[in-house]
Amino acid sequence: MQTRWGIDLGGTKIEGVVLGPGDHRQVLSRRRIATEAEGGYPHILHRIVRLVDELKAETGLAPEAVGVGTPGTLDPGTQTLKNSNTLCLNGMPVRRDLEAALGVPVRIANDANCFALAEARLGAARERVPDAEVVFGVIMGTGVGGGLVVHNRVINGRQGIGGEWGHNFLHASGGPCYCGKTGCVEMVLAGPALERYYAGQSGTSLRLPQIVERYRQGGDPHAGATIRRMIDFFGQAISVVINIADPDAIVIGGGVGNIDLLYTEGVEAVRRHVFNNRLDTLFLKPLLGDSAGVFGAAMLVG
Repeated sequence: MQTRWGIDLGGTKIEGVVLGPGDHRQVLSRRRIATEAEGGYPHILHRIVRLVDELKAETGLAPEAVGVGTPGTLDPGTQTLKNSNTLCLNGMPVRRDLEAALGVPVRIANDANCFALAEARLGAARERVPDAEVVFGVIMGTGVGGGLVVHNRVINGRQGIGGEWGHNFLHASGGPCYCGKTGCVEMVLAGPALERYYAGQSGTSLRLPQIVERYRQGGDPHAGATIRRMIDFFGQAISVVINIADPDAIVIGGGVGNIDLLYTEGVEAVRRHVFNNRLDTLFLKPLLGDSAGVFGAAMLVG
């Protein structure tokens, strides 16, 4: 049986899945174990091997290749990982070492790319636009990321930064970003960034769902300013993606992506900024939930 094997490597957990053949969601096995990142790089590799061995034991099958979603990107030039918030992975030849440990080819993509690929081939975009040529997947949560899928394949790019929408410049008011630049999309539209803006305006710290609720209730001008800021800058930031890649669909994941206003007032803001006399792009909520990362990793290998 032709199967697809995927590993979603997170900071606190590692999830593995074995999918049946074809572009569907037939799960033959799915398991999670703790990452134990405090044990360092060699220990994380050992944990991945252990998880693959558990999947083998449960299914009685063996992979021909394994797809791995990582918190970071494999640099095509150095073949080492970069931009990972699991710091011990940065600068390490993760793919080479995993191929040696597992004895099979390994494909690697970052978590946003895996999200986009899963929603394009198995999730929201497939349901609504089964013949889509281009799908852009957005993660808007504690950070902001993006993944670009063309003809059902992830676009990694020459430098491994394809789809990295979260670190385009948006507005200087976002302030310094951990990446070393100022005013990145992430520093304006991520959940913590919006919460910081509200606190700076109001002098009160609230979580984003509370700010949204105050906006809906009315009477809190600072909530109004925060949500209007989110909506307008969302429109500006996404319009750049549409002007360049013109995707059939944009799937929005992450905690900020749960805000319904993005699909109404947010889309209207995009319409104001896009370089066209109309907006045909579909804006979709994801269908796969926490399955997207590991399913997308499995899709990397076939």
